[in-house]
Amino acid sequence: MSKADYKFSNRVEGRDLLHTPEGVRDIYGEECARKVRVQETMHHVLRLYGFHDIQTPTFEFFDIFSEQRGTVAAKNMYRFFDREGNMLALRPDITPSIARCVSKYYKEEELPIRFCYAGNTYINNSSYQGKLKETTQVGAELINDDTSDADAEMLAMTIECLLEVGIKELQIEVGHADFFNGLVEEGNFNDTEKEELRNLIIQKNMFGVEQMIEEKQITGNLKELFLKLPEMFGNLENLSYAKTLTNNDKALHAINRLEKLYKILKTYELNSYVTFDLGMLSEYNYYTGIIYKAYTYGTGEPIAKGGRYGTLTEQFGKKAPAIGLAIEIDQVMLALSRQNIDALKETPVKVILYKSDFRKPAIDLAKHYRASQVKVEMLRKSSRRSIQEYKDFAKRNGILNVMYIEDEENVTSIDLENNTEEVIKMQTILSN
Repeated sequence: MSKADYKFSNRVEGRDLLHTPEGVRDIYGEECARKVRVQETMHHVLRLYGFHDIQTPTFEFFDIFSEQRGTVAAKNMYRFFDREGNMLALRPDITPSIARCVSKYYKEEELPIRFCYAGNTYINNSSYQGKLKETTQVGAELINDDTSDADAEMLAMTIECLLEVGIKELQIEVGHADFFNGLVEEGNFNDTEKEELRNLIIQKNMFGVEQMIEEKQITGNLKELFLKLPEMFGNLENLSYAKTLTNNDKALHAINRLEKLYKILKTYELNSYVTFDLGMLSEYNYYTGIIYKAYTYGTGEPIAKGGRYGTLTEQFGKKAPAIGLAIEIDQVMLALSRQNIDALKETPVKVILYKSDFRKPAIDLAKHYRASQVKVEMLRKSSRRSIQEYKDFAKRNGILNVMYIEDEENVTSIDLENNTEEVIKMQTILSN
């Protein structure tokens, strides 16, 4: 390879390396600042509800997330081996990690345990799906509490998190895993048939559902219930109607639990955000009680989801009821953008521009502003650059105030929004 060819090859490789792999992306500038503000706001709400922070590893042993746990399929995980030959996986879901952690460190605790978290998850979706493969979640897990009050509290907390960041138009769809489980038991489906039927319903393939029902020779109200599952959506009247179509104890218990949940949410004055979907099923098999998803305008995917799981912690050695929620931050950001919502304003930032001879007053001024929680960027002025270049730089970065120090006693405050300038005594600023 000639010297020229070598340089060309390096340029091509360098250009290619500027791109991220499919399914992941860079987040920077104002978008990143907004995302951090959204995460911090939601995290604050979770803390107000008494939840404590927890951090679990980004990767764990593959078996933590294997299909027997009820998480994603193995083909959708990022798997690799360590030096000892152990198979590891990037976490596709944070809940199993917390279940493991609770089973290890809180095995004997019987009273409610509250954890909240923020972290990224990794799912190797098929390229044609067009989904991100790395996403950010803010979530919470409430363990050792099997009450309807716990269910309602988690839904209330989800709603409050979304309202707090500016999403006012939202709907929480709530179902119950045992409604489907009860119908399947009544229809005498084996485990393989149950999983096949479950997948057909998740995919909304009602032709496939009808074919299975015919093959099982299911008739009467049970057949009607299976075929009407996509229509079992709405308010309390929808639940009352479902009661008339089944005598199955498990299914009826599920409906009663949803009715009790609604009653408690009325006490929270949040029931207007809730509708019921008896045909709702989750892609995660570990849910055993209520399941829910939150939707808003501007995104076709749920912006939050959660549910009650009764056997996951038991797989790690601690038998405990639990309920969790996960807010999909990337979907929330998409919704905020498409709804033109910017409820969380950034704290104003100042640029302090100074010549090297006046470093001390510049540092004193920066310390003064930072003590008042004002964000400050310090820039030493280069003799090769004009004041206008620094003004343009500030504007490009959304900064509307430049404080220029030309001598020890005076500061020129440049208002880039109104294009005005004012000379202020340094001592006047520092004494306020």
